[in-house]
Amino acid sequence: MNQLLSNLEFGDPSRLRTVEPHWFDLYQDLHAHPELSGDETRTAAVVAEELRRIGGWDVTVGVGGTGVVGVLTGSSGPVILLRADMDALPVAEDTGLSYASKTDGVMHACGHDVHVTALLATCAALSADPAAITGTIVAVFQPAEETGSGARAMVDDGIFDRFPRPDLCLGQHVGPTPAGMLVSKPDILMAASDTIRVVFHGRGGHASSPYACIDPLLMAASFALRIQGLVAHEAATPTAPVLTVGALHAGTAANIIADDAELLLSLRTFNASSREHMLESVGRIARAEADGAGAVEQPDVHAYNGFPATVNTPDATSTVMSDLRRAGLGMYTLPQPLSGSEDFGVFGTAAQCPSVFWHFGGTALQSFDETALAALAEGRIPPGTPSNHSPRFAPDPSAALPEGVTAMTAAALGALARSA
Repeated sequence: MNQLLSNLEFGDPSRLRTVEPHWFDLYQDLHAHPELSGDETRTAAVVAEELRRIGGWDVTVGVGGTGVVGVLTGSSGPVILLRADMDALPVAEDTGLSYASKTDGVMHACGHDVHVTALLATCAALSADPAAITGTIVAVFQPAEETGSGARAMVDDGIFDRFPRPDLCLGQHVGPTPAGMLVSKPDILMAASDTIRVVFHGRGGHASSPYACIDPLLMAASFALRIQGLVAHEAATPTAPVLTVGALHAGTAANIIADDAELLLSLRTFNASSREHMLESVGRIARAEADGAGAVEQPDVHAYNGFPATVNTPDATSTVMSDLRRAGLGMYTLPQPLSGSEDFGVFGTAAQCPSVFWHFGGTALQSFDETALAALAEGRIPPGTPSNHSPRFAPDPSAALPEGVTAMTAAALGALARSA
């Protein structure tokens, strides 16, 4: 275990940037007022108001829907894009926080409120030192990351025609890891993602007469179990696909057999051939289940909300990670990609420039015992730790915000300093 723990590198908390009380208050406000993907109107208004209050930023709203873009122009030099996502999730909060969500069934369960606050505080730090801005900073507050559509919507709305085209894109994400330890790797960092909707069509009727019906719920249940074999056969590979059934809907009452049953699946893959294989296999198995049940109509299988793997440009990643270490942050290089997904990479691909993404911790280090740290060293979330998308996911802002602000500010200033 000691050998495992030696792989972890923690930073020096005394070197992190001081975060003003205003930003903690703002974070609590954002957390208490979450908004779903595409509906981030209040959040966007808060962001725009804060950028104007800070001063020095040219602010544009309504980019790609509810997106906000702020531009800070210094002397001649490169253009650096800094991105934060704004949307929340359809999750009922169970954290017990005094500033818990005031919106029923909606919660910032993925920490995007941390991202927004950290980037706004970074914007304040950057505009406070205009002599250090040897170039241009483009701060992007993106909607609809959770549906995988927000970055593409901003690109389709001409973000790189309407604003300076970046030479480097930077992004970050809070997670259930210790504050002071950043997590990243060069090349593929996070999986590609697809949502799949499968609808089985049966023949409904009375629950007392199943022989007169074709039960779509049985097809759906058998299918949900059967498709796990797809992943089990590939689990020996470091980048095996992940396929999860997140929802199954059928019926309205105990004594009614429904006509239809719907499943929503989440697919994560790490290369194009695996993605194509999994999508084809899901459809094939769904059709086989319907045929086996004697369904008179083939199931509907539709993949949507797809976005590519997050890929870190190797040279740029190495340079940025060195900047972050010099700022007092620790670094852990992942042995393999994460199965989570992000649409951040859409920006770098569209701009045809390098991009770097990292994860930072949202919990004080002293909250982790040796067993939990050993799990982290193996690239696993410690058992029992509420992770992203959990109704109990609650980053500690006193730990997360100084780290997020320090990391994003150091990465931006480091890139500008090299150009100077």
